Amino acid sequence: MNNQSNIERVVMRRIFLIRMFRPFISSGTLAVFIFIFASWGIGREVWVARVLQNAPKNLTDLPRFYLDAFDHTRLIVQALLLLALTALIYSVRKFSRALSTSFVTKTT
Repeated sequence: MNNQSNIERVVMRRIFLIRMFRPFISSGTLAVFIFIFASWGIGREVWVARVLQNAPKNLTDLPRFYLDAFDHTRLIVQALLLLALTALIYSVRKFSRALSTSFVTKTT
């Protein structure tokens, strides 16, 4: 026999829905979606394979090459690249924090 009132049943259903959708609404998930969207946009605007083929073999020339390539692209590509880089850094930060808190045990 079910002894829950209607209010209790509605509240518990809402709590269940909130807990179910929580991973999809987090800021880390949003950052991953932004990274995917920005990477897709970069791929639509720039032929990435050609940029990588044109990259110099010498490692000391790589930073200058990529800065020049960034400088000579359109504004939308620059914005998408900065957005993707920011989202990637934020996602890695969130992931590393989640890993560090899951392995740390409290000693009290």
